[in-house]
This record gives sequence, C-alpha cells and structure tokens, in this order.
Amino acid sequence: MTPEVIRRHYLDAMGITAWASRYQLPNARPTEACEWEETPAKTPPRERLHALLDDAPAPRLHSQPGAGEPGTSSPAASPSAIKALLGNTPAPEPPLETSTAPEPRSLPAEPVKPLDFSLSCLCIGGRWLNVCEGEMTPVEQQLLANILRAAGVLSGALPAVTYFKWPPMVTAFTPEEPLEEAQEGVAAFIAGISSRQGWQLEKVLWWGSEEAALTSPFARVLAVANGQSQTLELPVWQGPALASLTQQASAKRALWPRLVALGKQWGSDDQ
Repeated sequence: MTPEVIRRHYLDAMGITAWASRYQLPNARPTEACEWEETPAKTPPRERLHALLDDAPAPRLHSQPGAGEPGTSSPAASPSAIKALLGNTPAPEPPLETSTAPEPRSLPAEPVKPLDFSLSCLCIGGRWLNVCEGEMTPVEQQLLANILRAAGVLSGALPAVTYFKWPPMVTAFTPEEPLEEAQEGVAAFIAGISSRQGWQLEKVLWWGSEEAALTSPFARVLAVANGQSQTLELPVWQGPALASLTQQASAKRALWPRLVALGKQWGSDDQ
C-alpha cells in the first residue's frame, strides 16, 4: 500500500476530509500517481431489500376493540407481502382501500457555471503589478508606457504583457464554488509567474472603470476592500480604464495629480 493511501486512511479515521485536485492548473506539476484500493461493488437494491426483510422482526399482533381474541396483522405490512411484490411469492389479499398522495417531484437543479473573465498583466521593477481586465491592445500598451514614464515609475521599455483566461478549459469541470475556485486560480497564476520571474510584489495597479469595479467578474475575484485585495493579499491602487484614457483627454488631465503622487511613492519605496 502506497504512503498516499495510508495517509488517506488515517485522515478518514480521524474524521478529516481529504481533498484531491479536480483539474491541473497551467504550468503546475502533475499529481503523483498511486495505487488506489478498489471499492467493493454495490449490492443491487433488490438484494439489499431482501436482506432487510429477512432480518425484520415478526409482526406484532393486536386485539380489535371489544374482542377477546387477538387479531392478525395486516398482510400488506408483513415482510412476506413485500417479498410478494418483488415477485417471489403470490401476493396476499389486499387490505381495505386507502388513498395515498403522490410523491412530489423535485425539479432538476440548474448546472453551476464557472466565472468567465480574462486579464492582462505586467510587472514594473519586479515590484508593482499592473493588471487590466481583458486583452490589452497595442495602443493601450503604448499609453500605459507613456503614463508610467511620465509618473517616473518606468524607465525604458514596457515589460512583456502576460495574458490569463479563466476558466483555463471551458468544459474541463463543473465548479462547486465558482467564485472561490476562480480566486484560487488567479492567486495560483500570480504566485506562479512571480516565482518564475523573481518578482517581489508590493502593490497592484488596477486599470479599470468604476462601473467595472462594481459589476465585472474580475472585480469580484480580486475582492478589493479598504484598498486591499483579499485574493492577492496586496494593496491596490485603482486608475481609470486604459480604453477610456485613449479617447478622453479630460480623463488624462484628471489623472495627472494622482500620477504625481504615485511617482513620489515609487521613489520613496525605492530608497
């Protein structure tokens, strides 16, 4: 017996539920294979019912009101009558007619769908993670580079943009907790790329509109409260959507004071 199977036996004995991965995240190591014990075949319902009837106690005899002799039990309530319904023996005489209400039918539950979203991200100096929902266009990338240079945050070329989509495989699995699973997926993606690139993240710059911050699936996944992402466990600075900045000069002017303060913070943190 492999150590993994032994470990699961101990966890089951202690009443601890063991969890196993349902799917493999991108760039994740494959789950180690092990030998699992074969589960015994389930007894057919008819055989289980026969076993219960064989172990059932004898029916109790009760007296009819006003009679001195004990009466007999109802034949429909005895194990022999139930076995007869299964086709083993002739059925006894039916009792008096009784009306039974039909059992209510339960409607099938609608399948749970995963959250559907995508994001683009890049990191400045291995410290500040820039994210925006959807795929960043070349025009938006150039605008972001100009903004960060003007604020004194970026010197040189803009780092490469990484694209992430959730769910990674549309028909791979049916989620049980769509929001929680999406948060775990994003957190694993950011942790994985940070480990490979050697990033030491200090802050998230989230480029998105105020309306998207309230309604978009990615906003729910990021879970920002009091300037802190509960999913990534990092402080969040939110700016307007890059798409709106490419079309509105007034939005750029309104953003400038915040960029100046952002540049000061970058310089103070760098010292």
